[in-house]
Amino acid sequence: MTHPNLVLASNSPRRRQLIALAGWPFRVLPADVDESRHQYEAPIQYVQRLAKNKADTVAAQVGPDALVVAADTIVIDGDEVLGKPDSAAEAARMLGQLRGRSHQVYTALGFCYKAQFLADLCVTNVPMRTYSGAEVGAYIASGDPFDKAGAYAIQHAGFHPVESFTGCFASVMGFPLCHFARSLSRLGIGQVVDISSACQVALNYTCPVAAAVLSGEVSG
Repeated sequence: MTHPNLVLASNSPRRRQLIALAGWPFRVLPADVDESRHQYEAPIQYVQRLAKNKADTVAAQVGPDALVVAADTIVIDGDEVLGKPDSAAEAARMLGQLRGRSHQVYTALGFCYKAQFLADLCVTNVPMRTYSGAEVGAYIASGDPFDKAGAYAIQHAGFHPVESFTGCFASVMGFPLCHFARSLSRLGIGQVVDISSACQVALNYTCPVAAAVLSGEVSG
């Protein structure tokens, strides 16, 4: 089966790791876009706009025959969008705010292929455990929170901030692979491997929502 040239419009190491599970070669071409949130812009509109802008920007550079995929992930607590912390104090504030409560992670995907644009969205509920202040201090000292929206990585083995999780693990990492797989189908592009199975094996996570996502339900 012949597949289009795949271009990931992101320099995120986590997205590179995840999209590699799709099983075919890709190249990375980060999109240089303004990521400022517009005044009064709802979080869902914000994350979808950024994914589209990133995909459009890179598609203009590579041409219509390439498959360009872009992603944007935001952490939402109530009406507040939590970005990447600028300091240890801000990381501590965010982690304290999220501790012992649930919040949402939105990851939007944008695809450009053969003059088409396709969007998808994963909304995931994330229940945080009641970690201690000492655990937060050690995690911040590791340096890991500073390039993460919401100041945490769900996959961090030492901190393991999330408990009783039942959503799309890959989406919270920044790239929902089952949403990627179903979007490929909508674009008429076959899969090289069983992307859902590859994801679950790689992340050591039995996903309870994979089948629902692949069947077209709005799930995550």
